[in-house]
Formats: sequence, structure tokens, C-alpha cells
Amino acid sequence: MANEEDDPVVQEIDVYLAKSLAEKLYLFQYPVRPASMTYDDIPHLSAKIKPKQQKVELEMAIDTLNPNYCRSKGEQIALNVDGACADETSTYSSKLMDKQTFCSSQTTTNTSRYAAALYRQGELHLTPLHGILQLRPSFSYLDKADAKHREREAANEAGDSSQDEAEEDVKQITVRFSRPESEQARQRRVQSYEFLQKKHAEEPWVHLHYYGLRDSRSEHERQYLLCQGSSGVENTELIKSPSEYLMMLMPPSQEEEKEKPVAPSNVLSMAQLRTLPLADQIKILMKNVKVMPFANLMSLLGPSVDSVAVLRGIQKVAMLVQGNWVVKSDILYPKDSSSPHSGVPAEVLCRGRDFVMWKFTQSRWVVRKEVAAVTKLCAEDVKDFLEHMAVVRINKGWEFLLPYDGEFIRKHPDVVQRQHMLWTSIQAKLEKVYNLVKETMPKKLDGQSGPTGLVSGDQRVQVAKTKAQQNHAFLERELQRRKEQIRASAVLPGVRIKEEPMSEEEEDEQEGEEEEEPMDTSPSGGLNNRLANGLPAGRAVGGDSFNGHPPPGCANTPVARELRAFVEATFQRQFVLTLSELKRLFNLHLASLPPGHTLFSGISDRMLQDTVLAAGCKQILVPFPPQTAASPDEQKVFALWESGDMSDQHRQVLLEIFSKNYRVRRNMIQSRLTQECGEDLSKQEVDKVLKDCCVSHGGMWYLKGTVQS
Repeated sequence: MANEEDDPVVQEIDVYLAKSLAEKLYLFQYPVRPASMTYDDIPHLSAKIKPKQQKVELEMAIDTLNPNYCRSKGEQIALNVDGACADETSTYSSKLMDKQTFCSSQTTTNTSRYAAALYRQGELHLTPLHGILQLRPSFSYLDKADAKHREREAANEAGDSSQDEAEEDVKQITVRFSRPESEQARQRRVQSYEFLQKKHAEEPWVHLHYYGLRDSRSEHERQYLLCQGSSGVENTELIKSPSEYLMMLMPPSQEEEKEKPVAPSNVLSMAQLRTLPLADQIKILMKNVKVMPFANLMSLLGPSVDSVAVLRGIQKVAMLVQGNWVVKSDILYPKDSSSPHSGVPAEVLCRGRDFVMWKFTQSRWVVRKEVAAVTKLCAEDVKDFLEHMAVVRINKGWEFLLPYDGEFIRKHPDVVQRQHMLWTSIQAKLEKVYNLVKETMPKKLDGQSGPTGLVSGDQRVQVAKTKAQQNHAFLERELQRRKEQIRASAVLPGVRIKEEPMSEEEEDEQEGEEEEEPMDTSPSGGLNNRLANGLPAGRAVGGDSFNGHPPPGCANTPVARELRAFVEATFQRQFVLTLSELKRLFNLHLASLPPGHTLFSGISDRMLQDTVLAAGCKQILVPFPPQTAASPDEQKVFALWESGDMSDQHRQVLLEIFSKNYRVRRNMIQSRLTQECGEDLSKQEVDKVLKDCCVSHGGMWYLKGTVQS
């Protein structure tokens, strides 16, 4: 109140809002000049504007008679720009730099808070601004001078030698046909800086007439800055109640929606993904990952999602291959699209990719040459198909990316049967299109006779037995060789056995043996007989462990290095993790990786735990209560023992406390830290340690991931 008495109101001014020029009024900001000189005193030779870009160019005369003007410099600039000969296209027709161009740029894109004010007869009239432009000198004439200089140099180098030649030399011309532009390439081109500059340059200039400050037309237009209606019809925005006016001055706090950056097509934001409907979430995940086990998909969607709804949605966008889900071809190649490599339409690409998927339902191995020979597609398209769902193995071919998921097959026989019927229909279409031999048709039910030319079930079993006997010796030698290799690497960890590459004939023979093996007709499925613990026999032997640890030399493999890097980075961010939470984070990490990455080769729980222990972490044996509902993976707790910071000792004391107690009170933790560290720790230091490793629930502290609600 005292401040108000010291600052009394001396005058009240009526405010009017004029709208006659609301969509037309621009504010031009010129470069600073001496106060004695105004820009209105300078003759404006021309003016032009690009309305869409709100870009203005003004051409102003230069006072060449001013004593501060350097005439020799002006003549030199004109000579450099136009050359010795002056014509109607010359920039400076007087052979003297007698004018200057000013080009505008926007100072702000939001001008709603700015207005032009005109005070007259005790009234303040406001007109909203449509744009604010800053005018700066343009030096485009220097570009013209450089171009003239380059032309003169080129003419001097060429000389008159070309005039003496009777005819020009014959030159070879290479004709190239551009590939059809894909949708992604077109979007990148449209968003490029070069394309935007070209679009801006294509907008035509609109020439304007400039009227000075004292011109009668300017005086007439200036009257529109005054509110025309004295009745206040135009000022309804200013007629507000005190509460409404206060609301306009201080609106309720709301987070301004910021423009979100456009992410690349292969990058997913899980926060944005979970705002979409479930069907769209499944489609986006499968389109980006290409191949995924059902368990991984459920972990990505979250624990609250109904598995029945997910099963219903996954069958609309993916097909079941070896117990894993592979995205459908028409999702990757929609209608009216084409191949970026060969321009082949989407229908042909979908048919070729379906053939590759069907081949993987018959065997874990596929040969690219065979696929190309059957589908008649180019090598690049076939390679794209295989990279979506397989990984190349030297001297063997392409192996399916993920191990056989027998658990899903056992849990969902109805889904497996439905997918089998779909594959039977797809197989019939492929045989009709590609004229395939019908030896791999599924076995008919008992009592049904197959069409002429098909192999019966008994014959197929007999052929399979004969083939197995023929391959028995080869498989025995291969198994013995792998065992000797593992034994040698165990004795000499630093020595690796060099494998001689197979010749092309041996490679074709081995690939033929792998692919011509008839389909197993046993009820449990043929793939299980060729797999060991969900992995191919060769890989299962190569992955044997010694006393629970990986074989010597495995730490130097690309898979081990990638896994070690993920584990170290994860524990640097979160010092304590249960095995369940670590597996969930690993699945999220896999979802962000491109198809064909080395980590998709299959990571077991044992390999993940061994990598955690090798990365400097320790397992904390938390004494869970007998009635706990925690799963075995949730009861395995790992913690980073040493991170290299000042809090390592404090964290180690805290972890030792929880190795003997499931939950602890804060005062006990603080007293134990003070006793072990031999110093009086501050509240901030204790809070930091607790924040790194623990969570609070019901007044008690638990290790992260161990609290049971």
C-alpha cells in the first residue's frame, strides 16, 4: 500500500485495437545509421517480395557525391562485376557502384505478441504485426564478380586453338539409367537442404511500389493505423471483465507442446509406442525387428498386456517359423511399392520372400543360389530376404536367426495347427507359381490317398532312414573334429585350430545334403531331432561349458564383446539388478538393434550370468522370506562391486548388510556405514548410496527389484 501511495496514477489512456492492417502490417528493421540521416531520405529504386517466405529485397541509391564516398573503389567494383562493356544487363549501368541491395530475414516466427502503436489525441491505437523483418546488406554482386573472373580465366586458357580445328573430336558418351526412386529416398530428398533451397528459389518475386514518408499515399495508408469505429465494435477483445483480463495476463500453467523431432524409421520410442493401440504396437515392433520369439514380444509389450490378445494380433502381421514369429511379407512390401534394387513390384517380392520363409519351415539352412534360381530375383533382393531372418555361415549357407522355440509349440498347439494350415495353402501357391517338385508336401492323414506323383508317408520315412545312414559317417567325423577342437582349445587357450575352407564342390555337396533331407514325420516334429537344447547340433557342441564357465577364447568373439559392452553400460547406470530385470533390459536392447546383429545368434541365461560376473559384478544372496512370491530369476540379484568412484566402499558395506537381511531400517544402515567407514557420513552421502542400490517401501529399505508388494 505504501508503494502505491508513492506512485499515484497521473493519467488514464484509452486503448483501441485497429484491425484494418492486421494481416498486412510488417515491421522493417534497417541497419543502424547516424541520427541525422533517415532511410526515408534515401531514394528507394525498387522493392520486391516473396509472400510465402516473407522475404523482401530493397534496392537503395548510394550518394556518390558524398565526400565520404570513395569513387575509385566504386569504379573498381563496377568494373569487376560488369566488365568493360556496359549493356542493359549490367548491374551498375553508370560504371559506378551507385546502389546497394538490402535482403530481409525473419527475426521471429511468432509475432502474436507484437503490435505497432500510434498515440494521438490522448488515445493509444494498437495494430497487430503480421511479420518482423531485419534488412541486411546483400553482397550478391561479389558472386557476379567471381563468375566474371572465372570466365575470363577460362577464355585465356582456351585461347584461339579451338578456331583452327576443322571438326570436334569424337567423345565416348556413357548412358546410365537411373533406378526407380524408393519412398524413403524421396522423403530424404524432399527434406534435404538443397531441395528446400531450390523450392525457395522457384517462388517468383512480386515487384512493389515504394512510397516515401511524406507521400500522400503513405499518409492515406497511415490512417488505417487508427481504430475506425468510435463505437468500440472493433475493440471487443479489449472489453473484458477483471477476472477475464487477469486470466489473459496470467493463464493457467500448461506445458507447451514442443515440436518433437522426427526419428529415423528404424528407431522406436517405447514411451510413444505404448500410447498406440495394441495391434499397432505389435505391427510396429514386428516391422522393425522382423523376427522375434513370443516371450520377447510379451516382455516388450509389458506385463499388463493379455497374452491371448497378443496372440490374436500377432497372427495378423506375422507367420510362425520354427516356433518364432516372422513378419509377413506384405507388411514389409505394401501394395504399389517396388524393389529399390531392381524395380520389381511388391507382389513378386512378397512371393519370393514367402518362398524363403517356407524353406525355413522345412530346414534350418537355406542356400541363396537355390533361392535365386527358383524365384528368378536379383541377388540384392534375395540377400535382403535372408538378412531379415537368417545369418550367413561360412561354407554352409544361411542359418535361421533364432533357435527353435519348442516351448511355444508345446503351449499353443491350436496356434501351431492354424499356422500349419496357412503354410499348406502358401506352399500350394508356391508350387503352382514356381513349378516345385512335390516331394516336401505334408503327409496326408491315414485313410486318405494322395494325388498321383506324391510320395507316401512310409516311402518318406524309408528315404529318411536311408539318408540318415548315408550321413552317419559324415556326422560322426564332424562331431569328432569339433570335440578335438574344444579339447585342444582347453589345453592351449591361446591357440586356435585353423579350419581349411571347403571347396565350392564340397560346399554345394554339403548344402545339398542339408537341404535334401526329407521332412521328419514323427509327432514331436523333425526339428527337435536336429537340435540340442534349442540350438543346432554343431552350435550346441561348440558352446559346451566347463564347470559353468564359457570355453576358453569365447570372450574374444564378437558376440561376447557385444554382450560384455551391454552389461558394463547397464550396470554403470543401475548398480543393482535382478536377473529378471536384466533380461527385460536386454530384450529392449535387442529390439533397438538392426536385423542380423550378432547378438541375435542366441544368448542363454548362463552366458548372460557369466558375463555379468566377468564384468566385475557380484551376486548378492539376499535372504528372501520363505513365503515370497518372487520367481527364481527375481531372486538372483547382481550388483556392481567397483565402479571407480568415491562411493564404492559405502556401496560394498550396504551390499554386505543386504546379504544377511531382506529389509533394513535407515538408522541401522547409517550406523553400520559410520562404523565400517570410520567417519561420520553426511545425509547427502547416505542418500546417494541408498538411491544407487535401494528402494523404500513402508518405512523399510530393500535392494532394487527385491521388494514384494
